[in-house]
Amino acid sequence: MRPSFKLELAEARAMVAAALRKAAEIGVLETVCVTDEGGFPLAMERMDGARVTGPQISWNKAFTAAGHKRSTHLFNSPPNGPALPGNEAFGIQWSFDGKFAVFVGGFPVVVDDEVIGGVGLSGGNGEQDTACGLAALQALQDLLSSHRVLVLADIKR
Repeated sequence: MRPSFKLELAEARAMVAAALRKAAEIGVLETVCVTDEGGFPLAMERMDGARVTGPQISWNKAFTAAGHKRSTHLFNSPPNGPALPGNEAFGIQWSFDGKFAVFVGGFPVVVDDEVIGGVGLSGGNGEQDTACGLAALQALQDLLSSHRVLVLADIKR
């Protein structure tokens, strides 16, 4: 047996709040979802006026990032993205009843080298979703000052 970290609701809410602050700052309407290590939502918010598809898409991104332990955009990053045509995981996005997201906006939550959840964003372009995701991860680092949270766009564990 080994001890493990678990995200709690207060931490998930702080991450969502930080991502939404960043979204407001850069002028994009986002939906943010933070999941536990199994990809199940702990906290989700959709900004007023954000797309109605955002909740499902942000959850899919967080689910994928948590479960597969990598940033979702890395699946399609040329030349070796595993989900690109001809590569080993081509078609993986059809897994889990289409819940597997292979495009920008999902990031694993990694604390002291352990994946403990995911954060997914929907509503902006790739650069905007990434900025908001990084804000969420930075908020967790700020809360957990005695631990190391990966605050990176390209995470693969």
